[in-house]
Amino acid sequence: MDSASPDPVPAPVTTIAWRLAHIIVSCLGYRVGWYFGGQDVDSRTFAYAGTGDEALKQLDEMYGRWNAGVRELSDDDLENPPMVGPERFPMENRVLHVNRELIHHGAEISLLRDLYRWQDGAVLRRI
Repeated sequence: MDSASPDPVPAPVTTIAWRLAHIIVSCLGYRVGWYFGGQDVDSRTFAYAGTGDEALKQLDEMYGRWNAGVRELSDDDLENPPMVGPERFPMENRVLHVNRELIHHGAEISLLRDLYRWQDGAVLRRI
C-alpha cells in the first residue's frame, strides 16, 4: 500500500486494492492487535495481497478475528476505554467507528466495481 507525505494535490483516486488493504490493515488489523491480542500489524511490513483472491482471504481472516473479539466483550468492556492501544474512547465507540469504516470503504469498493464494470463495455471480473 503506497502513501505519500505530504499528500499529493490533487489526491489520486485510490484503487480497490488500496481500499481493501486499508480495511484489512488500518481498520481491522491494528485494532485486532491492540484490543484482542495476537500479533500487532505494521503497515510497513504487512504482507499485502498480490491477488484479489488473496486480499479477500485476508479480509475474511481479519474480519473473523475482529468479530470474534467484539462478540466476547461484556457490557462493562463496551462502556469503558480499552486498557491497551492509543485510543482512549469507550470501546463501544471504537466498535462503532470500525463498523462505520467498513461500511464506508466497502461502499467505495462497490462503487468502483460498478464503475469498472460499466466503463467501455468492460465485463465485471471478480477482484
